[in-house]
Amino acid sequence: MDFYNFEPLKHSYPLEKQLSTTDLNTALDLGLLPEEFDRLVELLGRTPNFTELSIFSVMWSEHCSYKNSIIWLKTLPKDGPRMLAKAGEENAGLVDLGDGLGCVFKIESHNHPSALEPYQGAATGVGGINRDIFTMGARPIAQLNSLRFGDLKLEQTKRLLKGVVKGIGDYGNAFGIPTVGGELFFDACYHVNPLVNAMSAGIVKTGETVSATSYGVGNPIFIVGSATGKDGIHGAAFASKNITADSINDLPAVQVGDPFQEKLLLEATLEVIKTGAVIGMQDMGAAGIICSNAEMSAKGKHGMRIDLDKVPMRQSNMQPFEILLSESQERMLIVVKKGREKEVEAIFDKWDLNCAIIGEVTDTKRLHYFMNGELVADVPADDLVLGGGAPVYQRSYREPAYYQENLKFDISTIEEQQDLKAIADHLTTHPNIASKHWVSSQYDSMIGTATMTTNYPSDAALVHIKETQKAIALTIDCNSRYVYADPEKGCAIAVAEAARNITCAGGEPLAITNCLNFGNPYVPEVYWQFVGAIKGMRAACIKFQTPVTGGNVSFYNQSADGGPVFPTPTIGMLGMLDDIQTFMTTDFKEAGDLIYLIGMNVNDIASSQYLASYHGVTSCPAPYFDLDEEHDLHQTIKQLIKQKLVTSVHDVSDGGLYIALLESAMPNSVGFSIETSPKLRKDAFLFGEAQGRVVVSIKPQHIDSFTECMTSQKTPYSLLGHVTSDLLLVDEQSFGLITQAKNNYNQALHHILGE
Repeated sequence: MDFYNFEPLKHSYPLEKQLSTTDLNTALDLGLLPEEFDRLVELLGRTPNFTELSIFSVMWSEHCSYKNSIIWLKTLPKDGPRMLAKAGEENAGLVDLGDGLGCVFKIESHNHPSALEPYQGAATGVGGINRDIFTMGARPIAQLNSLRFGDLKLEQTKRLLKGVVKGIGDYGNAFGIPTVGGELFFDACYHVNPLVNAMSAGIVKTGETVSATSYGVGNPIFIVGSATGKDGIHGAAFASKNITADSINDLPAVQVGDPFQEKLLLEATLEVIKTGAVIGMQDMGAAGIICSNAEMSAKGKHGMRIDLDKVPMRQSNMQPFEILLSESQERMLIVVKKGREKEVEAIFDKWDLNCAIIGEVTDTKRLHYFMNGELVADVPADDLVLGGGAPVYQRSYREPAYYQENLKFDISTIEEQQDLKAIADHLTTHPNIASKHWVSSQYDSMIGTATMTTNYPSDAALVHIKETQKAIALTIDCNSRYVYADPEKGCAIAVAEAARNITCAGGEPLAITNCLNFGNPYVPEVYWQFVGAIKGMRAACIKFQTPVTGGNVSFYNQSADGGPVFPTPTIGMLGMLDDIQTFMTTDFKEAGDLIYLIGMNVNDIASSQYLASYHGVTSCPAPYFDLDEEHDLHQTIKQLIKQKLVTSVHDVSDGGLYIALLESAMPNSVGFSIETSPKLRKDAFLFGEAQGRVVVSIKPQHIDSFTECMTSQKTPYSLLGHVTSDLLLVDEQSFGLITQAKNNYNQALHHILGE
C-alpha cells in the first residue's frame, strides 16, 4: 500500500479556501469543541482562516495539550537530587548518573496508528521516541516496549501482533539500537485498540545537552532530515478520538518511517551539537512543524517567521496546512547562531540530508507563516502550547459500579483445585506467562555490545556504560488487570514492581517515565480510573523516591462497540548500578542450593492469571499489596545482594510463586523441591499474585550469615526447599521434568501462532 498517495483526511482545500474565514461547523469537523472555537476567535480577535483553525485543532488536541489530564499530572512528584531536567522542561527526562554522565529517557504511545497500520504505526513509534533522545544530545543505547493485544486465537490479533513486532524489529535493528526488554499481554479488551508503547534511553555528558528553545532575533531556523510529505497529517488529532469503523478514513494520519535516514540524522545531529552553533533543537513528532515552532518559541519567549515554500517537499502542490501539520518522520527543527550557517549546512551535506533555512527568530512572540510571500497564518505561540493558553479542563469522575462488586469477592467461592499440576501446565503455556522468545528473537539486543542481560537472565535489563563500572537498569511494567480492579492500588503496584525488578537486578531505582493509556476522558467512569491511577503513582513514586520525568497520555483507547481498554498506566523506570559487580541474575545455579521466599505469603488469588484464565473470574479486587512492606522488602534485598549472600534473586509476579520458581530453574535446566504452607490454600500459595515477595537461592554454607542478615531486617522470610538436578517437586508430588516444562514454556507462543 502506498501511503503517499492518500489525500489528508476528507479534505483538499485550495489556497483561497485556506485563507478564507471559517465557522463552527469547520471547527467541529476538525475536532475542536464549540467553546474552544469561541475562545480561539477571542484570542485572535477575529475568525480564524482554515490554516489557523487546523493549527489549533492539532495543538489543542489531547495528544499535544494534555487538556484533560494536566491538572492531575501536576500532582506527580517531579523533584529529586538526581533530576537535571524536570518533567515538561525538555523533550525527555534527564537524570544525573554521576561522574559527569546523564541519562535521557522517555516512553510514548503509538496506539492508534498501530491499530490501523501495525507495521508503520509501530516502526514510527520507535523512530519518534529515539528522536526525543538524540534531539537532546544523547546517544540512544537501549529500547524497550510494552505491547497489548486482544485474544491471540483470533486472526485479527495475530495480524496486528506480527505487524507490530516486525515494525519494531525492522526499524530498531536497522537504526542500530538494541531492544533490551519489554512486556507482552493479551486480553479481549484490546481487540480493536492494541497498545504499542515504546521507550528509549540514551547517555550524554552533563552540560552537553541541547534545549528545545528558540531565541536571538535574526537567528536562522533550519529544517533538516527527510523531505516533508502528506503522511501523518492530523495525526495528533487522530490520536485524540475513539477508534471507529470510519477510522480507516484517517489512514493518512499514519506516518511512514525510514530507519536508515534516521541513523544519518542521529549522527549528523550529534555532530552539529558539538560545533556549539546550535541555540535550540526539537524533533518533529506529533503535529509536525507547527508543534516544534510553537513549543520552541514559547519556551524562548520569542516568535518566528517561517516561509513554508522553502520547506523541502517530496510531493508537489502541498498546501500550507499540509506542510504545517505533516508528521513525516526523520525531521528536526534547529535554531542556529547567525553567521554559522555554513558550518551547519556542511555537516548535513556530508550526511546527505536535507538542510534548508526556512525562517528566522523574531521578537513578536507570534508565529507568522508565509507561502510564496503571502501571509497564510498569524498565531500567538504561547497560546498554542501546554502551560500557555491551551485549554485546561477538570473532568467530572464517578466510581464505576463494578468496583464495589469487585470488593465482594470471596476466595471461599472458588473451589480449591486438587490437580495442581494441571494448573501449572495451564499457566506455563498461557501467552501472558509463557516465553516471549518469538518476539524477542526478532529484536537485536546486542547492537553496541553493551547489553548485559542478553545471556544472563535478570529482572531488569542492564546496559553497561562503556569505559565505566556503571550500568543503567531499565524496566517497563504494568499489570493492567490489577489497575482495572483497583486503579489506585494497581498503579502503585506497577511502580512498585518496576522498582522491585531493578532492586532484584542489583540496581538502585532512580526515576520513572510513564505512558498513560486510558479510554475516553469524557466518560466519568474512565476518568475515575485515570484519577485513581495518578494517585497511586504519586504515592508509590514518593515512597521509592523515583520522581516522574515526563511521558505521554493516550486517551480514547476504545472502540464504539467494544468499550475502553483496561486502564494501562505503563511505567518505564530507570535505575543504576554504580558498580556492575552488584549485577544479580534470576537463575538457580546448582543442585543443593537452598531456596527462600522473602516477603509475606498471603491466602490471596485476586486478579491473578490463575483466577482469570483457569476459573474465568475477573470480578475481584487487586492482589494483596502494602506499600510500606514493599519498601522494606526492597531494602532487605539490597542488603542481601550487598553482602553477597544470595546466588539468585527473582521477584514473584505474574503467575505467582510457581512460575517464579520455574523461571529461575529453566536457564540452567535444574529443578526444585519445595514445601507449601499448611496455613494457606495450595492454589494461593503456588499461583496467587500477592505482591511484595521475592525468591532467592543461597549456598548452604551461607545459611548462618543469611539468617543473621534476615534477623536484622523487617521483612519475613521462609525456607521453601532446595534446587534439584532436574525434578520439579511440590510437597513431594512430581510436576515433571524441567526439560518438558521448559519446552512447553518456550514453544507455547510459537504453537499458538501456528509457527
